[in-house]
Amino acid sequence: MGRKYFGTDGIRGRAGEHPLTPEFVTKLGRSAGRYFSASSERPVILLGKDTRQSCDMLEAALAAGLLSEGVAVEHLGVLPTPAVAYLTDLLGASAGVMISASHNPYHDNGIKFFGPGGVKLSDEAEEAIEAGLEQEPRHSAELATVSNHKEAERLYVDRLVSLGPDLSGLKVALDTANGATYRVAVRVFQRLGASVFAVFNTPDGRNINQGCGSTHPEALARIVAEGEFDIGFAFDGDGDRVVMVDERGRLAHGDYILLINAAVRAEKGVVGTIMSNMALERALQERGIAFERTKVGDRYVHQRLLELGWRLGGEQSGHVLFTDVLNTGDGIQTALLTLAALLESGRSLAEWVDEMPMYPQKLINVPVKDKQKVVNHPKLPEWIAAAEQKLGEGRVNVRPSGTEPLVRVMVEGAAEDLVAEAAGALAELIAGLE
Repeated sequence: MGRKYFGTDGIRGRAGEHPLTPEFVTKLGRSAGRYFSASSERPVILLGKDTRQSCDMLEAALAAGLLSEGVAVEHLGVLPTPAVAYLTDLLGASAGVMISASHNPYHDNGIKFFGPGGVKLSDEAEEAIEAGLEQEPRHSAELATVSNHKEAERLYVDRLVSLGPDLSGLKVALDTANGATYRVAVRVFQRLGASVFAVFNTPDGRNINQGCGSTHPEALARIVAEGEFDIGFAFDGDGDRVVMVDERGRLAHGDYILLINAAVRAEKGVVGTIMSNMALERALQERGIAFERTKVGDRYVHQRLLELGWRLGGEQSGHVLFTDVLNTGDGIQTALLTLAALLESGRSLAEWVDEMPMYPQKLINVPVKDKQKVVNHPKLPEWIAAAEQKLGEGRVNVRPSGTEPLVRVMVEGAAEDLVAEAAGALAELIAGLE
């Protein structure tokens, strides 16, 4: 049947416009309530959110729908997405919901579900919830309640502190993207003994991800280099991603995080995506560590890790999975485990960055009206093959964005000028299809 509203990471869109209107989200709450009630006598669903101004509206609408189906609601307040996943498992909730659009601008928002155990829903579960949108509302005989879980933040912070190494004497800069980590990240690093300087930690509902965070770490890079910090971390709006900055102000994205942890933990294999740089693949192979790629999306990485029995995988964006620790990506957790690995290795982040120079990679986002029509165009395979032939050593990938009306063109190769030329030419051809 396929999914109409759920994308690669929940339901996304512009807040206040379909499907993220109060009316639709109330219907979604009712359908989700029916779905989770079927497997629970006394269903309880946890609701978390980031700092966008539209979160309160969507939270209220979703809660109304859930309550009308006899599902109890517990508000977690502003917390990172992985906190919702963790608490769903810890508290034995029927499900958890995060209201966030991750790294997108403030005017966007989204709704992401976690099932029992804090695991992301399967495609089949999302299809079942969508099918329920067309059913008539029912009135539950059970009266449900709504409450605020006052200990949610403390429970999450305590868990992270238990995972982290002693950071006494470490000088750390944190960019919390004016998002969901703005309180908890600082608390965790300080409790572990680090000297913390936090920036972009004053959310106003509209400044989330604005020129900051994991997608815009330029300001943090300057701060780390000029302020003589040991290391810097930039999180995204909902806190499931992180990128690093070394003491010289150089960006170290998810590929470096995977290499450091794979090497120190002596992993037998790592799962990346089609966006993972060829440098990571080669560096792992040199250490005898297997490497596999999946489609973009942490759910696909997670699925492949389970199939292979491996523990570590992730994306260049900084969404990293340690399946032996938590079933979903957690930016703060990733930062702490990577710091632990750095300390164990006896090497600085800068030394690791020096060891793995990246192949030049160019990513161009091409705005389109119908992304599926573009990626299925009969001419596209021919254009991709021609671009790869010009590159010699390299890769080309063209895919639709899972959250925006864009087609993403990625070209990677040994020669930077050929990479830029191939990417520009291919993007121009794709734009001409509209």
